[in-house]
Amino acid sequence: MSEAAQVRYRVGGMDCAACATKIDTAVRRMDGVEDVSVSVTAGTMTVRHDGSSDLTAIEKKVTGLGYSVAPLKGKAPAQKPKGTHDHAHKDHDDAHDHHDHDQHDHAGHEHHDHSDEGHDHDHASHDHSRHGHSHGAEEIEGLHGHDHGPMTGPWWQSKKGRLTILSGAALAAAYVVGHLVPSIASHAFVIAMLVGLVPIAKRATMAALAGIPFSIEMLMTIAAVGAVIINAGEEAATVVFLFLVGELLEGVAAGKARASIQSLTALVPKNALLETVGEVNEVPAETLAVGSIILVRPGDRISADGTIVSGESAIDEAPVTGESTPVRKGAGETVFAGTVNGDAALRVRVTAAAEDNTIARVVKLVEEAQESKAPTERFIDRFSRYYTPGVVVVAALVAILPPLLAGAAWGEWIYKGLAILLIGCPCALVISTPAAIAASLSAGARHGLLMKGGAVLESLRNVTAVAFDKTGTLTEGKPQVTDIVSYGRSEAQVLSRAAVLEQGSSHPLALAILDRAKADGAPVPPAFEVEALPGKGMTGNVGGETLDLLSPPAARERDALNTEQDEQIAALNGAGKSVSVLLVDGVAAGLIAMRDEPREDAKSGLATLKAAGVRAIMLTGDNKRTAAAVAGDLGIDWRGELLPQDKQRIVGELKREGLFVAKVGDGINDAPALAAADVGIAMGGGTDVALETADAAVLHGRVGDVARMIDLSKRTMRNIFQNITMALGLKAVFLVTTIAGITGLWPAILADTGATVLVTMNALRLLRIKI
Repeated sequence: MSEAAQVRYRVGGMDCAACATKIDTAVRRMDGVEDVSVSVTAGTMTVRHDGSSDLTAIEKKVTGLGYSVAPLKGKAPAQKPKGTHDHAHKDHDDAHDHHDHDQHDHAGHEHHDHSDEGHDHDHASHDHSRHGHSHGAEEIEGLHGHDHGPMTGPWWQSKKGRLTILSGAALAAAYVVGHLVPSIASHAFVIAMLVGLVPIAKRATMAALAGIPFSIEMLMTIAAVGAVIINAGEEAATVVFLFLVGELLEGVAAGKARASIQSLTALVPKNALLETVGEVNEVPAETLAVGSIILVRPGDRISADGTIVSGESAIDEAPVTGESTPVRKGAGETVFAGTVNGDAALRVRVTAAAEDNTIARVVKLVEEAQESKAPTERFIDRFSRYYTPGVVVVAALVAILPPLLAGAAWGEWIYKGLAILLIGCPCALVISTPAAIAASLSAGARHGLLMKGGAVLESLRNVTAVAFDKTGTLTEGKPQVTDIVSYGRSEAQVLSRAAVLEQGSSHPLALAILDRAKADGAPVPPAFEVEALPGKGMTGNVGGETLDLLSPPAARERDALNTEQDEQIAALNGAGKSVSVLLVDGVAAGLIAMRDEPREDAKSGLATLKAAGVRAIMLTGDNKRTAAAVAGDLGIDWRGELLPQDKQRIVGELKREGLFVAKVGDGINDAPALAAADVGIAMGGGTDVALETADAAVLHGRVGDVARMIDLSKRTMRNIFQNITMALGLKAVFLVTTIAGITGLWPAILADTGATVLVTMNALRLLRIKI
């Protein structure tokens, strides 16, 4: 990206879509800015600029709107507002410069369980003494559309919580005073209303100055002041109080959505036991260098991604992968940060620095995904631009026309007009899509389903055909011994002799034989004089016997096979298996057949897709015989002996048939096909390449996860539809009942904040779904 530079910021204090729109609008107008994406749920902003932009001016603009802002760059960590919870992970030092713009400090992600000396983190109220802000721009007290700071401590300690309690107390006091001294009741209610309204009016003014005249605060202020003018002071005070309660609930809900993905980072322990020469010391986990050895005691959480050097234990991966049963792992196998070691001590070699471990990368990916807007969200944003001014016009007409044209009572119709104003806030509508998408992306990530944004999540529900790669996607990716045929000896003796010849070899077929010998407990005595016969096999003298492990053509050269044995080999080859022939002193002693077997859940995963009406097809570079055998076992269409460009061509053909195609592969040799498909899903190729090339990734290599991803997309879209229906439905109902004179001012405020809370809570249901 030479011509356009990108810079990311952590933005504190925004909690509804109106805040994001406000920042987006303001920053987009600045010189040199090409594109802006703001994520409320992640609390981040990415600015693309042509290099001529004054970044300090951009930061000042954002702080001027009433938010805290800190650049997310490794090279010069900005002084951070406390509200960003800077935990131990240091800012990354831009190791990969092509990712320069998205170096998250995973700092911000720590789970919000610190009470931070009881500070209220209503980030919208930045007072400099506490935040130690590095920016000169004075921050404007609490300005943003809907002041929803997500609360980290108890809600009553937050600034917003205190204001709500104060407003409630003033309202209660006004009722008491009004009953005791009826003559001053109206004044008491006006004072009670002002307690809550002054901060709201302040924010409304700031929003208007920032170029957003129709904020909910402005509508609220006009309605409350108008109500006092027509002697509805009691209702005005009640409405202000209900508005504050609604805001408080929204803040709590927004905090929940944000904490869900950030809680992943809290899984990684703060400290690790580092082995140095002859001793073990406890050190902060983020200081671990790649290649260092750590000790993990039974019951401890593993503090870094790594490879087991020694020890064998059951690892509980549920926190990271959602895999419920513990997985037994031994030397040479990979473990993830945040998983729990079971019953034995392990020594682990660290393979990724703290900011690059699987969890940190998943969090970063989800945050970036939440910044990219889904098509539905774009449409709703456009709709809401016209919706609010439209409602304001309707409110004005309702207040003015009936008295002017029909001589109706001014007071009654102005009251109705004011109530309609309150219905005019689009907040519930605007948040209906991003809240559901953010919750889904988080829920997916917690189960190892990663999607690069709302557009991908929305499009997955349309998938009608899935093209799978074979090796490492539908199959395990490494051969396993499937058959041992013995002639005149036991199977264990055949396996033992074959393993003796293969020890020390790193060829996949050799490893398959050694794994099987280990699993069966077959003895593997040390071998002498073993040598490789290029292109044929291995030979050696062991325990007084001459042993040869040969390919069938090499065994035939020695006339070691009879017709019956040849037929057995042909049958095994027909099933897509590779065969090695064991000769003892020149005589055939047995056959060992191997094949890259399908993954355990491949069959059930494909069946789930079929049940959902999705067509599955296997595309492989393997020979047709092997392809046909594996596809036959799985009951799936197939094409074999394909080059990467052939896979790309077949994906194109499927699309021309009118199918919406997802391509699932390891993201390495089938990158062209992944790019050609409507949705590219990477699986089983390790996260690095996968996350670069594909639109989505299945981290745990389960075939069934593809069906789960499609199902998650369908559920999300249903949830969004429910949210939009709820938001618009409640407003429509209250619009009619208000004009008909059935409901007044305070039910109207429930149509706004009530709908927003309902929509957010409905979206949060997606966090709890069992994937």
